[in-house]
Amino acid sequence: MRLIFVRHGEPDYTNDCLTENGKLQAQCTAKRLESEPIRAIFSSPMGRAMETASFTAEMKGLPVTLLPFMHEIDWGTAAGAEEVPYKGHPWTLGYRLLTEHPEYVGSDQWMDHPYFRDNRCLAEYRKVAEGVDTFLAGYGLERTGKLYSCRRNCEDTIALFAHGGSGAVLFSHLLNLPFPFVLTSLPYGVCSISVFALCPEQSDLVIPRLEIFNDMGHLGSVRQEKLHFEK
Repeated sequence: MRLIFVRHGEPDYTNDCLTENGKLQAQCTAKRLESEPIRAIFSSPMGRAMETASFTAEMKGLPVTLLPFMHEIDWGTAAGAEEVPYKGHPWTLGYRLLTEHPEYVGSDQWMDHPYFRDNRCLAEYRKVAEGVDTFLAGYGLERTGKLYSCRRNCEDTIALFAHGGSGAVLFSHLLNLPFPFVLTSLPYGVCSISVFALCPEQSDLVIPRLEIFNDMGHLGSVRQEKLHFEK
């Protein structure tokens, strides 16, 4: 199968919707996806993601199915934990962790550092990762260690519209990259398109392959965005 991941358009975070420029971006994204053989469209239940998805759904004549686990992640000090700096903002803490402790680059031990261990975003990470695996199992892909076993061949192309944070969990989990590294090294913009190929090749084991990352060429003059992440 192919998974097309789209981050929502330029957001009005206060009202959880798209700005006028964000709507133009979503229209451009629908045009970009017109030739893709999309069989199903999925979205986070948040307004800005659903509104972005709606333009492609209307163009394709498909419904939008909501995936609650792809809701934008929360962050902040976990109950009963020591105060986490920077209000727990994972992008800032990811950068701080890797620059203060370079040994965490490529390490699976990031969950044990107080920046993330005592941060609400760790529970959010696990929720999204588990949701992704359950979702993919519905397409015949079962998590086996850090890869996937193909239980039935699926040639569908699907589109998923979500967020900077929940999307970063998706990238981290599928590609087996530490979450702080993804937050720091793989930024992607509004209405960007990334494509995963989840196809067996020489065995039934599937190694997720990132074919396209952060494609924003379709946005043209409406590409501008203010780089900030909010809940």
